[in-house]
Amino acid sequence: MLRYLIVFVLCAMLVGCSASPNPNVNMSREEGKEPAGFWLGLWHGFILFFTFIVSLFKSSVGIYETYNNGFWYNLGFVFGVIASHGGGAGILFKGKRKD
Repeated sequence: MLRYLIVFVLCAMLVGCSASPNPNVNMSREEGKEPAGFWLGLWHGFILFFTFIVSLFKSSVGIYETYNNGFWYNLGFVFGVIASHGGGAGILFKGKRKD
């Protein structure tokens, strides 16, 4: 019985994390403002860690801009996250240093 419960909880968590379309793509946040683009996505990726910490204490702070232009914002966001966390280059050079 416990196995079924664990499998159910894991499946529910997996389904809860699935991607879905953003209904706010290409909508402006306020009149006269453009949706967030590549450069704002890049910035949001850079400050992701700090924004996440603040979002734990303030419900009005989100780590992702929902009013964006789609692909370009997402690309900038991913590049920002990768660049701010070292890009995984440390894995390539592990053990290859000369002393």
